[in-house]
Amino acid sequence: MRIEIPREVERFGPIMFYDTQKVYELDSGLRNTKDEKLESTMTRISYESFQEIQKQMVIVVPVKEERIKLIEGVFYGIPHNCLIIVISNSPRDPIDRFSIEKNALERLATFMNKRMLVLHQKDPVLAEACKAAGYEKILDKKGVIKSGKAEGMILATFLAVISGKKYVGFIDSDNYFPGSVHEYVQEYSAGFHMAKSKYSMVRISWHSKPKIMENSLFFAKRGRASEHTNRFLNSLLSHYIGFGTEIIKTGNAGEHAMSMDLAAQLDFSSGYSIEPYHFISMLERFGGITKPIEPQVMKESIELFQIESRNPHLHEVKGDEHVKDMSIAALEVLYRSPVAPEGLKKEILKDLFDRGFLEDKKTPMKDKVTYYPAVMFADLRKFQSALANQPYADLIHGDVTKYVDYKQSVEGLNLKQSDIKRSDPGRLAIK
Repeated sequence: MRIEIPREVERFGPIMFYDTQKVYELDSGLRNTKDEKLESTMTRISYESFQEIQKQMVIVVPVKEERIKLIEGVFYGIPHNCLIIVISNSPRDPIDRFSIEKNALERLATFMNKRMLVLHQKDPVLAEACKAAGYEKILDKKGVIKSGKAEGMILATFLAVISGKKYVGFIDSDNYFPGSVHEYVQEYSAGFHMAKSKYSMVRISWHSKPKIMENSLFFAKRGRASEHTNRFLNSLLSHYIGFGTEIIKTGNAGEHAMSMDLAAQLDFSSGYSIEPYHFISMLERFGGITKPIEPQVMKESIELFQIESRNPHLHEVKGDEHVKDMSIAALEVLYRSPVAPEGLKKEILKDLFDRGFLEDKKTPMKDKVTYYPAVMFADLRKFQSALANQPYADLIHGDVTKYVDYKQSVEGLNLKQSDIKRSDPGRLAIK
C-alpha cells in the first residue's frame, strides 16, 4: 500500500489526532532492499509488512441475525493470517440461528484453513468467566451477559487481550462488499505500521456510502449521524486548544482497530455510543483535563489515525429510527462527560431538539447509557483460567502478565471513586 502521511495533526496533551490520510495504491508490491518510507510525503508498506502485522491481529465480527450469505462475504474479505473472533447474539429459539451461523462459518474456516472462534454472547461459560474476573457489571439479572453490540465487543476485547496478540480490529457483519472488508484490515495494518507509539488507534473514514436515489446510485460522503457527532467532538477539542478544528472525521466509525495496549486501557459504553466514546474515554483518561490515573501512559504519546478507504461502504439500511438512536447515544456520552463544557452541552440539546429527537432543549438528557470499566481493571488471569477447559482454549492462552502488573501499579496509587467525576461513578473498578 502507498499512503500519504497525515497532512494535519491536533495535539491534545499526549494524544495526537491525525487528519484523514488518502490511499494512493492498494498494493505497492513486495519488500525491497530500500527503506519502505521512500518519499517525504508518502509511506510505502510492503506485502510482507502487512503479513507480519496481521499475524498479530485479532478481527472481531459482532453478529446478530444477519443473513448467512452476508456474514460469509465478510469472512471472504478478512486476510488469512488474522485470528477471527465472532460474537453472536442471534436468537436460539424457536429456530437456533446461532447454530446455523456457527455451522456455516466453521465450514468456511475448514475450506479456508482459518483460525476462528465462534461464540454466543449468552454462553453461561463466558458469563462465569466474567464473574470470576470481577466484571459482573456486564451481566444481567439472569446472570448472563447483557444483550447489545457494545457488550459483545467488550467480551470480544477480553478474548482478544488474553490471546496474546498485539492488535484488535472490529468489522461490522452487515457489509455487502468483501473487497471493502479486506481493505479495512489492510488500512488497520497500515496505521499500526506507521505508529511510533504502542498506544494507537486506526479508524476508517468511508470513501462513500452508496444510496439509491431517483433510480440511480448516489455516493454520499458522510453518514447522517456521523456529521453531527464529528461536529461536536471537534467543538470539544476546539474549546480546549483555543482554535477551531475539523480534525475528527470518524466519530461513529464502526470499523476501527486498536493496539492491544490501548484497547485494554479504554473504558466502554453501551449501545451505539461505544464508537464515539472511545474518543471521550481517551480525553478523560489521558487528555490532562481531569486528574490522571495512568501516569505511565501519560508519559507516552497516543496516536489516532484516520484513513480514508477507496472502496465504497454498502451495508444494511436500518432506517430513520436507527439514525435517531445512534445520534442520541453518541451525543449523550459527550453530554455526560466531565470534560464537556456547559456551552457545548447546551448546543447538544439544541441540536437534538432541532432535529426532533428531544421534546425540550432545556431539560437535561436522560441517562440511558451504561459505562463499563476498561478490560485491564478485571482479573484477566482468572478470566483466562475460567476458559482453560474449553475446546478453543489454545487460541486464548497468551501471556497477560503485563496487564496484571499494570493493574497492580495503578491500584497502588490509592485512587478513590471521587477522583473520577461523572454521572455514573461506578464505571471504574478502582477502590
